[in-house]
Amino acid sequence: MTLRGRVAIVAGGSSGIGRAIALRLAAEGAAVNLLARDQRRAAEVVREIIAAGGSARAAFADVRDAPAVDGVIEETIGRHGRLDILVCSAGIGEARPFLDYPLEDWRRVIEVNLTGTFLCGQSAARWMIKRRQQGSIINLSSISGLRASTGRAAYGASKAAVIALTRQMAVELAPHGIRVNALTPGPVDTAMVRSMHTPQTRAAYLAQTPAGRYATPEEVAGAAVFLASDDARFITGQVLAVDGGYLAAGVLFRDLPGTSLQD
Repeated sequence: MTLRGRVAIVAGGSSGIGRAIALRLAAEGAAVNLLARDQRRAAEVVREIIAAGGSARAAFADVRDAPAVDGVIEETIGRHGRLDILVCSAGIGEARPFLDYPLEDWRRVIEVNLTGTFLCGQSAARWMIKRRQQGSIINLSSISGLRASTGRAAYGASKAAVIALTRQMAVELAPHGIRVNALTPGPVDTAMVRSMHTPQTRAAYLAQTPAGRYATPEEVAGAAVFLASDDARFITGQVLAVDGGYLAAGVLFRDLPGTSLQD
């Protein structure tokens, strides 16, 4: 167990990638604290972790609510005496054409994905510094923050901003021994993605992904555990893609005929 004795908070840990990260952190020995809005699903994750022999509890807060976020982090530190790992995975998405994007939907996506990450990271870092403790913060971005896709105006903008925020946090927090990195998953087979991706969207992603499939949430969780561990103790300010080669690829030919190149 690479994280035995560590204490982690996973914002957005009740479903999708956040849930998978919470389960994997617990399996590696961390005491996991979920910060979530969905009480029923968060309770299910806690029960699953405890049934597997791990340590977990849930606290309920909206990541956009600064006092509530700070209260959860303060209570976690009061209970465990420390905070080693923060994972900011709370996120929502809307697929709408840019010209028709409602302002209220834009604001909601930006507030959850970007402002929520800012508030969680700021509060956790303040408490770590106050207690003179080193730590690892992992922000969930997306390939949509690096490459534009149709209908992703707010989502893509929010995830690009998370990358910039991650680098800013890394630079300012490094003197305090706090590492900050971002994960940029490609298409991942989660409930949110299934609700957003039509069959045509799925086919388009598969055609442009060299690995030829969507990632599982557990594969993203493995990358998060690495960044949280001592194996990554000199890694900060980095953006790690978990995308099956999507960002590296250009035009793909699945059945490229053999060719002979001659001068």
